[in-house]
Amino acid sequence: MVHGSRHLPRRGYRLITYDARGHGQSDPAASYEYAGLADDLDLVIDATGAMESEGAVLGGHSMGCHTVTRRALANPDGVRALILIGPVFTGQTDDDSRWDRRADALENGGPEAFAEVVAENSPAGKARETSFRLARDRARLHLHPEAVAQALREVPRSRPFGSLEELADLGMPVLVVASHDEFDPGHPREVAERWTEAIPGAELIGEEKGQSPLAWQGGMLSREIDSFLERHSLGPA
Repeated sequence: MVHGSRHLPRRGYRLITYDARGHGQSDPAASYEYAGLADDLDLVIDATGAMESEGAVLGGHSMGCHTVTRRALANPDGVRALILIGPVFTGQTDDDSRWDRRADALENGGPEAFAEVVAENSPAGKARETSFRLARDRARLHLHPEAVAQALREVPRSRPFGSLEELADLGMPVLVVASHDEFDPGHPREVAERWTEAIPGAELIGEEKGQSPLAWQGGMLSREIDSFLERHSLGPA
């Protein structure tokens, strides 16, 4: 979620990232829903010893945001803080046909066709060009595009947790990262604001209107995460 930035490791953090099944270089799963995604997160935590000693900060973007939230709600032990970027879950499963259209484009037309669908609702100009380029370049990284297409169809129709009211149970420090809809309409700012209101003491940050989303800028985002953790005395020793 920090796009290769090395700022956090240079500051002394141990940074662990992984590809969800079927994404990046990971092998595909038989099916995709949040129970399985959360189980995989626990496997990574156990394999890396991430919760040993003082615990860990968990973070993710979009699907990853929902996955770490599910984990923190089900088992908050050891979760020192959450970094929640681009939430889209509002309490209902998402049957919007845009997910099927993206999946069809990826399967039938490849990364370029997929990016065209992703960027189609962005305003013409810099916003659309940036959205297209990022979607295309990310899609090119997947070894199993058919698995990503399957996940696009199945994950939005899975519930990470029951309702937004459950977010009130999160007792650890939480940073919510929002984007303006001009560049990233797929992650509505209004949803991030609702999450922030529902989580006690949560902080909301984002880019200035008209700028490229903070969520897309790994170095700047890493510095915001670092600053947030320092404010809560969670920085590296």
